[in-house]
Amino acid sequence: MTTDIASNTTQPSVTVHGPLYCALTGRVLAAEEAYWAAPLITARELVSTFVSTLLRAPANLGVIMTAEQPEVPYAPEVRELLAQRRSTEQAKLLFLLLLLAALIFTPVLLLAMR
Repeated sequence: MTTDIASNTTQPSVTVHGPLYCALTGRVLAAEEAYWAAPLITARELVSTFVSTLLRAPANLGVIMTAEQPEVPYAPEVRELLAQRRSTEQAKLLFLLLLLAALIFTPVLLLAMR
């Protein structure tokens, strides 16, 4: 099955070969109803990718972290769930960054107060 999707001007034209599956639920989608967006990346995936790239190939860190992800299909009814999960992952990442900052600056502040 080959379908050319060009109904929405804000989304790129995509040629689909075979069935589409929702990236979040796994439900089979018709090409016309698919909502195309960037894949959901969890905080765990982001941190593990960052650490493994930093240890194995630090020169590629900028490329990997700034590369544009290919869009994947989602079912239209999971838009709210996807937004909620993205917000949750962003909150997790913010908490981890604040925790890391606290771990770095606490000894510095304790030494400065001496």
